[in-house]
Amino acid sequence: MTVFTAAVLQMRSGIDPDANARDFSALVEEAVAGGAHYVQSPEMTGMVQRDKAGLMARLKDGPEDVIVRTAAELARRYAIHVHVGSVAVAVEGGMVANRAFLFRPDGSLQTTYDKIHMFDVDLDNGESWRESSTYRPGGKAEVADLDIAGEKARLGFAVCYDMRFPQLFRAEALAGAEILTAPAAFTRQTGEAHWHVLLRARAIENGAFVVAAAQGGVHADGRETYGHSIIIDPWGRILAEVDGDAPGVALARIDTADVAAARQKIPNLRNARDFSVAPASSAEAAE
Repeated sequence: MTVFTAAVLQMRSGIDPDANARDFSALVEEAVAGGAHYVQSPEMTGMVQRDKAGLMARLKDGPEDVIVRTAAELARRYAIHVHVGSVAVAVEGGMVANRAFLFRPDGSLQTTYDKIHMFDVDLDNGESWRESSTYRPGGKAEVADLDIAGEKARLGFAVCYDMRFPQLFRAEALAGAEILTAPAAFTRQTGEAHWHVLLRARAIENGAFVVAAAQGGVHADGRETYGHSIIIDPWGRILAEVDGDAPGVALARIDTADVAAARQKIPNLRNARDFSVAPASSAEAAE
């Protein structure tokens, strides 16, 4: 089994990628000082920018993005895994991918993941979002093995709104993921209602650690995010949390033996059965 220290970095990214990269670097250094082997930043680490024209004007190709370059250098410098929760990356057709990046301890890119589910919602008080007008959804789940001193720990990827789709997390758990991730920029309104309960549910139902770095506070583009970056164990217990919405770091010990133990106690991954859904006829319903 594999034991290591994970860190979530809570940020309040603005519309200046260079300034955000400096904040990101400082938080990584703080996490490393705390003993982190794996660090995760929030969704949209590089730029929280609601205005599409303003976003498009500052986009770079993935390898040229300042956060991507900074993450690769930090991973190499400190010999750690760096998981950029996501950055906006220009893709064909004038669209954008909401893309996560995982770097190995030698600074090389291990894998990427594009957010699958688009946040197209209308909330109370007139708050409305249409991610699909700007972002192209991904179509493939990803799992990757962290190499910690020669031992492996398998990581599953998601971004923010993906956490409302348990089938994604179940598919990754069935593919061997022991740590499920959900870096986010959760709105304050939805965060206060659902952040903790959704993430704890994803941990419990899959017998997996959940690691979720978050944006927090009032951003330069006017949006407000919930914060509360969190690490949860396979039994649904909160191991570490950044209290509130201010930037900061939270660290917790990850032991994949805890995953094996939880899945042995409640083996729902292997107890699951295929089934069909057949609507009752009107006559049956009347009875």
